[in-house]
Amino acid sequence: MQFTPAQKRAAAWLLIALLAVLALRSLGPVLTPFVVAAVLAYALTPLVDRLDEIGRGRLPRVIAVVIVELLLILAVMGLALLIVPVIAKELPLMREQLPSVFDKLNTTLSPWLGQLGIKVSLDLESLKALALKYLNANYADALGSLLPSLRLGGSMALTVVGYAVLIPVALFYLLLDWKQFVARALELVPPRARPGVDSFAAEADQVLGQYLRGQLLVMLTMAIFYSTGLALFGLDLALPIGFFTGLAMFVPYVGFGIGLILAVLAGLLQFASVKALVMVAAVYGTGQVIEGFYLTPRLVGERIGLHPLAVIFALLAFGQLFGFVGVLVALPASAVLLVAIRRLRAGYMGSKLYHS
Repeated sequence: MQFTPAQKRAAAWLLIALLAVLALRSLGPVLTPFVVAAVLAYALTPLVDRLDEIGRGRLPRVIAVVIVELLLILAVMGLALLIVPVIAKELPLMREQLPSVFDKLNTTLSPWLGQLGIKVSLDLESLKALALKYLNANYADALGSLLPSLRLGGSMALTVVGYAVLIPVALFYLLLDWKQFVARALELVPPRARPGVDSFAAEADQVLGQYLRGQLLVMLTMAIFYSTGLALFGLDLALPIGFFTGLAMFVPYVGFGIGLILAVLAGLLQFASVKALVMVAAVYGTGQVIEGFYLTPRLVGERIGLHPLAVIFALLAFGQLFGFVGVLVALPASAVLLVAIRRLRAGYMGSKLYHS
């Protein structure tokens, strides 16, 4: 059986894609900081270019890169600092109110669960004593118990520190030389294929830009929703917890999970009743439904041309294949794949194979 040159090229590209997938799976932990830096560089390069244009050559690009990266670091630190007032307020309250919280939960939940036919036997006294032991411990004891944990999880700690150092460094060089990297990559493309590659890159760039704008809109909308919903229930820390949950959604599942835990703790400490659980279930359950089944499919999926089911499948599939990095790049990568699939479909529909 003879293969045409076009079929041989397609087979070669398919083999390259499969090898790339295998490399990503095996080198995932090593590639994580560079993939994150590349995604950030792609998103921030237009801002660096804009500063270059404003400076009109008088502002060196390295200065523009430093300014943009500092703004990014400040934004990330600001997001992290949203948790500080929550923790600063909750820790003293936990020491003072934890005994009464356990007692109220026991007197409230036990009869309610009994009416539903659910018998739960909790040793609340032991739980209370255990919690108070840790909360009332001095900092020296806490540090003493922390150090063995750090030694046991030394590799994880080193990984986190390594990422914190590598990502800004990689991002700096990528922002500084982004155009050169792109130009060198395009040099590998044969001249006869350049028009098609340039057209594909322009379409993919447009789709990715729409994705980033849609994702930002989802984050801001959900930050306002969570803050408003928690405030309507009377939670004192509604603003920092709500905005943190919404803005941290750029990391799927992780940001939502941390916000959920903070809301549960704050609600239990403030209300010390079932109202806290009702509040969290109502606000976060409704928010997850709105975000997962309406906002992300509509504002992100429709902008990049992905069906809502395709959005859900992409998150699950990329997460399964590549872990955290896969979840992070699932939708942008799907957008690029969508452009490729569109072109392959158009080529197939116009080919002799289809019309024969």
